[in-house]
Amino acid sequence: MEIALLRGKRIILGVSGSIAVYKAVDLASKLTQAGALVDVVMTEAAQRFIRPLTFQAVSGRPVYTDMWTTETAGGLPSHIAHIGLAEEADLLLIAPATANTLAKLAHGLADDLLSITALAASCPLIIAPAMDGGMLDNPATQANLEVLRGGGAHLIEPEQGRLASGLVGSGRLPETPTLLGHIRRVLGLDGPLSGQKLVVTAGGTREALDPVRYLSNRSSGKQGYAIAQAALDAGAEVVLISAADIPTPVGANLIPVVSAESMLAAVLEHVAGSSALIMAAAVADYRPRSVSEQKMKKSDDSLALPLERTRDILMAVKAQREKSGYPMIVVGFAAESENLVENASGKLRSKGLDLLVANDISGDDAGFAVDTNRVVALDMDGGLQAIDLTSKAAIGAYIIERVGGLLA
Repeated sequence: MEIALLRGKRIILGVSGSIAVYKAVDLASKLTQAGALVDVVMTEAAQRFIRPLTFQAVSGRPVYTDMWTTETAGGLPSHIAHIGLAEEADLLLIAPATANTLAKLAHGLADDLLSITALAASCPLIIAPAMDGGMLDNPATQANLEVLRGGGAHLIEPEQGRLASGLVGSGRLPETPTLLGHIRRVLGLDGPLSGQKLVVTAGGTREALDPVRYLSNRSSGKQGYAIAQAALDAGAEVVLISAADIPTPVGANLIPVVSAESMLAAVLEHVAGSSALIMAAAVADYRPRSVSEQKMKKSDDSLALPLERTRDILMAVKAQREKSGYPMIVVGFAAESENLVENASGKLRSKGLDLLVANDISGDDAGFAVDTNRVVALDMDGGLQAIDLTSKAAIGAYIIERVGGLLA
């Protein structure tokens, strides 16, 4: 799937000699599918694990292996290939980065095409260490990592797990989605919402009935998470208040909540001083009047379940906003099964929203638990824009663009 932030970006993927090099192949493939132009630079040791042809097949571009030969130089003079690559790059990512490669980078050694390219590059540098045994914890490796951090490199922490030697510990290269998340985070740092704090809510709250059961709804949280990712791509600081259990976008500050009451408390706390609140969560309107401390047993064929209203989060935000001025922008959501625009317009006015995104939940191809949505966006000036069926990622990007326009 193409990602707007990555479209046309020139990314150098440096690959050093680790068994984790197979993950770099998948990363190169996914980056290419996302629209990036991926130039792979392999060390001699990396070629012991995977041949350059593999990377060339998934990227559709030449693979660089040796500054002294022209076989895979892609038209660049071999002795200055590193200069051409470095000048055109938007990002240099080294994944996996071995202990030996870290040492070279930290001390400015330049004895192969990858290390000399890294020295010549002025673009952002991301390093994803991967190694076995106790190599990561070795004081020399830790000292090298500290030098690289001090020099402005962005480091991706290795993950815990089973290593190639059979040992269990820290040193695994993260999976492709995590690596992609870090790439997006770094490329978005100087985006149009840089310096802005956005609070995004997501997921359906769960209102306890007893220790086993709860009342909830069909919200998956996917639309809220897509909005959070779009905000990160635009450079915003993102607080994601979530009742969903799906992978968190890299760079978002996750605040997990369960009930409507806990979400209310988190929202009122984090919108203080914020630029915008985007209320994409499906918050329960009702909760059981009392919660049983023990599991409820079947007693007869019917059950009377007294309910009470939960507190309206957007109305509480409206009251706080009138006193403090924050959040500066408030975006609400409305899931409707009938009279979409009419019902949404009433919510826009009554809750003092700057923008309301309404979606018709009557179809199976949009709304809950799918990756697509169709919405109508209404603003405070009477504007109305319908967006036909598209990905939730595209709708998230649209909402963030509208928020950016309102803030501007």
